[in-house]
This record gives sequence, structure tokens and C-alpha cells, in this order.
Amino acid sequence: MSQKKAARIETGPIIAAEMNLPPQGVAAVLKLLADGNTIPFIARYRKEATGGLDEVKVEAIQERNQYIVDLEDRRSTVLASIKEQGKLTDALEKSILACDTKSKLEDIYLPYKPKRRTRATIAKERGLQPLADLILQQPVEGTPEEAAALFVNPEKDVADIEVALKGARDIVAESISEKAEVRQLVRDALMKQGQLTSVVTDEFKEKRSRFEQYYAFSEPVADIPSHRFLAIRRGEREGALRVTIDLDAEPIKSTMFGMMDSVKGSSFTVQLTQAVDDAYGRLLAPSLETDIRAEVKMKSDRAAVEIFASNMRDLLL
Repeated sequence: MSQKKAARIETGPIIAAEMNLPPQGVAAVLKLLADGNTIPFIARYRKEATGGLDEVKVEAIQERNQYIVDLEDRRSTVLASIKEQGKLTDALEKSILACDTKSKLEDIYLPYKPKRRTRATIAKERGLQPLADLILQQPVEGTPEEAAALFVNPEKDVADIEVALKGARDIVAESISEKAEVRQLVRDALMKQGQLTSVVTDEFKEKRSRFEQYYAFSEPVADIPSHRFLAIRRGEREGALRVTIDLDAEPIKSTMFGMMDSVKGSSFTVQLTQAVDDAYGRLLAPSLETDIRAEVKMKSDRAAVEIFASNMRDLLL
């Protein structure tokens, strides 16, 4: 898919179907926006063209249109990048074209994305990829220590067996964290089962503030109202709160381990278990928590705008 093709995508029918709005009204809104008209102007003075769509709906159409356009632009970039690397298969292209969110697209692209220097890349430079492959394959013969002994090389900064195994686990952990299905598993768990938790910072422990009700607070991410999330976020921004998304990680890590097709009884099981733990705690949970919080903020901002618009409309009427 070319950049030119992505720019010409017809977003109107998609938005109309998603939002259950009249296609003619959505098309009119998009044209008026493209012509440089403001949202208040369209909602107040172009009702005959839009079918009476109010400011909230016009803004929602604008936001969704921008998201779809950005998604298509990014999709084009991803396809071009992977094709340039010579790694674009028909199945991979089909998966990329099927992505309906930016997060899914980025999860698929991650293994092909140009990387900064990581612990895994350093381990690969030291020649530890074959040892990492053994940990993933879980052979029933031999031990990790016996295998690792073959890779000890002080000239490559692999001083002993433990250094070799640690480097191999770094490679495995990064490999696990880049699997799209694993990332989706953890993302869904954080969104559906995670608890947004806030605690008071040391600086504010002895201080009174407008955020005192959130000094020891927890609520499911999936249920937290927009106004409460935005208030907690303000408290974090002002240094009064420390905010995390907490999750019982053991069932998730167990599922992740099961996705590795491990062999029962392999002496390499402990190494794979440690790599899974590392992948979750160091690579997956922190980055996906950031994604989830950004997504919840976007939804909260939209809800706040809708409430404000509704209150303002009632006041003016």
C-alpha cells in the first residue's frame, strides 16, 4: 500500500458505520472540516448539510477521521519498512492490513523495527543466539550448563557459564516481549483486570492537598470514571501521587509460558521461566502500562469534553 493510497482512504463510510450516523451527514462534516471550517461553525450554521449533528458528534467525527488517516499513514510506513528489509510475506502483509488499531499495528511491527542497542543485541553480538534458541526449543537431552559451557569466551566478554546463560535469557526475553499475541494478552489483562492504584509521595505525606482522597486509592482500570482518572493524573503531575497499574502477574506469566510450546521435563525449563519473568517485568508491563494509561486518558478527555458540551448546551438553552 503506497502513501498516496493511504492518504485517499474513504473514512466517511467507516466512521458512519462505527458511530451509527447518517453517511451523508458524516461526509458533509468531513468536507466542511477539510475546507477549514471550525467545529462550532459547522454545528451551528451548517445543520442543513450535516443533518443537525451537534458539536460533540462533529468533534468525534474529526477525531476518528484523524485516527484512521494516521493509522493508514503508519501502516504504509510499516509495510514499506518491512518490504525494504526483504521480510514481507503474504501472511505478514495480510496481518498488517487487518490491523484496526495503532497498538495492534505496532505490536506486529516491533520485531522488524530498527532497534536501539539493548541487552539482547549485546548478547547476540557475543554469539549467544544459539544458546537462546536452545532455551526456546527446550531440548530433553543435556543441561543448560553443559550447553552454556560451549559459549564461554572471555574475548567476547562471556566470562563464565552464568554470564552466557544470562545473555541468552536476555535474547529470549526480548523475543517473547516482541510476540504480538503475547503483547495483546498482557495489554488485555492490564485493561480488563488491572487496578489503577495511587499512593501519596513522600513529599506530600505530611501535607494537606486537594488530592488527599487519592493518597491510598485503588479502582479497576476498566471501571474508573473519567473525572476520577483525570484528577489522579493531575495529582501525579503535581507530585502528590505515585500512580501504577497493578495486576496479579502470575496467571499471565503462566499463560505466556504455555504459549512458548515448552517440552515437559526439559532441564531448560527453569531458564525459560526466568526469561518469561524478565520479559513481563522488565519489557512488557512498563511499556504496556504506559500505552494503557494513554488510552484511558484519551477516553477520559473525550468524556470530559462531552460532559462540558452537554452542560454548556443546557446552560445556553
